[in-house]
Amino acid sequence: MDPAVMLAGVTKTFGSQRAVDQLDLRIPRGALCGVIGPNGAGKTTTIRILMSILFPDSGQVSVLGHASALAAKDRIGYLPEERGVYRKMKVIDFLVYMAGLKAVPESQARPWLLKSLERLELTASAGKRCEELSRGMQQKVQFLASTLHRPDLLILDEPFSGLDPVSTRLLRQLVLEEHQRGATILFSTHVMSHAEDLCDTVVMIHRGRKVLDESVAAIRRKFDVRSLLFEPLDPQADTKSLRTLPGVDDVSSNEGQMRVALAPGTDPAAAIAAITAVIPTARIELARLRLEDVFIRLVDPTNQGSGAVTV
Repeated sequence: MDPAVMLAGVTKTFGSQRAVDQLDLRIPRGALCGVIGPNGAGKTTTIRILMSILFPDSGQVSVLGHASALAAKDRIGYLPEERGVYRKMKVIDFLVYMAGLKAVPESQARPWLLKSLERLELTASAGKRCEELSRGMQQKVQFLASTLHRPDLLILDEPFSGLDPVSTRLLRQLVLEEHQRGATILFSTHVMSHAEDLCDTVVMIHRGRKVLDESVAAIRRKFDVRSLLFEPLDPQADTKSLRTLPGVDDVSSNEGQMRVALAPGTDPAAAIAAITAVIPTARIELARLRLEDVFIRLVDPTNQGSGAVTV
């Protein structure tokens, strides 16, 4: 089966700036893929190329088996980073209008939209003009506009931007429901923890180039941090003795929390037992791999990005 999205050697320049540089990308149908990287990495330019808003200087693009997203536009849902609501229209009228553009009749769209607005706590806003909504509320409305036609491919550019934690959690659940329905989902974010929570595959972009393209499970195996997070029961405890324990490679402290790096081949369970035997322990656990740390390791191998201070 053809992939949902494929880029081959795609390059895009703006003047002397190369925003996308020989980018290869293949996203299988049914995947939930995060495109991550810092602001200015080329994520939005890549999405705009996929959506045929921009066209590459060179390379090939395939979206749902077509050379252009325009040929499959009714099967694609798109949430741009910029707000795209019609500011003077009432929310429900805007959404019904968007449904019509996707060939969804009002008789089918309106009941679903009213139910969805209730779920997003926007029932009271249905009769308001879009310009009266907060930034976060507009983001929710746009998400409904991008999913009301049950797209095969859902492309979300910074979907959690401007949302409070409660709204972020709700929108994350809606994204997962779209995925469970069978949609292929591609979303970009510079907040890498969002990708950790949601994605089964991650593509990292830095200065227009792909630096990583693997499943989250493979990334965890490949970039296993092999370290422990440790808090002594007594904050004033002398922790220098940790360095002498078998299997301990390094000990660092960051904002009151200690990180104990383990030597290759060390059994974490044995290291935990050794540490707790030496120093009364309030908390000790395996450190969670952070995509932010992986990214920094890839783009700057001399800087592990921990901000740690050796003790």
